[in-house]
Amino acid sequence: MTATHYMDHALALAQAAAGLGEVPVGAVIVDGTNGRIIASAANRTETDSDPTAHAEILALRAAAARFGSPRLPNCDIYVTLEPCAMCAAAIAFARIRRLYFGAFDPKGGAVDHGPRLYQHPTIHHTPEVYGGLRETACAQLLKDFFAIRRRDTPPGCDDG
Repeated sequence: MTATHYMDHALALAQAAAGLGEVPVGAVIVDGTNGRIIASAANRTETDSDPTAHAEILALRAAAARFGSPRLPNCDIYVTLEPCAMCAAAIAFARIRRLYFGAFDPKGGAVDHGPRLYQHPTIHHTPEVYGGLRETACAQLLKDFFAIRRRDTPPGCDDG
């Protein structure tokens, strides 16, 4: 399988999340030794009323449970949006081998933007990072989602 295949799977998860009113982000974790998808998830922060229910966190939890270990050194993660600080730190703590992400996030990202977490000397593990995979499709999904959300939110109302 190719990196594009795994990102397409993450995009499908993100599209499904958008249909549920979740910010459309999907994540897929792949066993680097055999190329099998071992865990996948989409954002569920609204559904679960949980601010930590980001796609990456949910996929990491599922992969760790499957392997019976908090460390996933032979695994790669594919996520449709540049991870935030919480997710980037969790990816580091899990010892993920490679991070592939789609859309860059100048506002909330923590890998190529904001705190640039993996550039800090105190970070215990830095995965190989590949940003911009299927960037146009990932970014368009987010743009469309937020355009609809803004259109459906009456002026003066803020739904969070």
